[in-house]
Amino acid sequence: MTLAPDVPTSKSSHGLLNDLARVLRAHLPRPRRGGTVPPPTTEDAVLRALCHDMRSPLASLEAVLGSLDRTPEGGAELLDLARAQTAHLCSMLRTADATAGAPPRAGTRLLRDVLLAAVASSGLPRGKLTVEVADDAGEVRVADARVGRILSNLLENAHRHGGGRPVLLRVGRQRGWVDLSLTQAGVPTGRVVGHLSRTEPPLDLTGLGLWSVCRQTRELGGRIVWAGNSQAFTLTVQLPDR
Repeated sequence: MTLAPDVPTSKSSHGLLNDLARVLRAHLPRPRRGGTVPPPTTEDAVLRALCHDMRSPLASLEAVLGSLDRTPEGGAELLDLARAQTAHLCSMLRTADATAGAPPRAGTRLLRDVLLAAVASSGLPRGKLTVEVADDAGEVRVADARVGRILSNLLENAHRHGGGRPVLLRVGRQRGWVDLSLTQAGVPTGRVVGHLSRTEPPLDLTGLGLWSVCRQTRELGGRIVWAGNSQAFTLTVQLPDR
């Protein structure tokens, strides 16, 4: 059995901040004659989100780093702020990387190996993540990089918006489907369902990962189901096991 067979996909100074913004703007789609703009691709959505979300954190980080040598008595506090800003930026970039288009890979990999790679890149502390994989599910062959992107997005979303609450990821297999289920307490069900229902990408990174999960799941012929109560929220991506 092979999960999601290959199918073609779409392909420290103030000056640093301006240079980054200029590079990102250069990759945004330009209006056509008549003022019309083509519908955004996944890559366009990611670039727009980064332009929208990264300016303030980068400006704050610049200010913090620029103050370290002028206020040595507050160096430890400023250094902590710089570390926090850097961690935030790294999280945003992980979201962008997991959300961007994923080209097909040559050959196949075991699902357990794809899962290990997604866990390693998610940023989630190991003590906050529990992974349960059914014996037969780990041996499924994966022939599309978007499966890894879906897993990375789910984990990174839980990391960024979960408030440090523990995450349970279950991987199972039943009746021609592979289930990727993520459970976390304290999830705002209405907000998450709203993100899952979007047909167009959001302007910023809020909800962009879930929008990408929905899009890539549909492209792979899969479906998404969810269940929530006062205790926890579970989101399950079901992908065809062909």
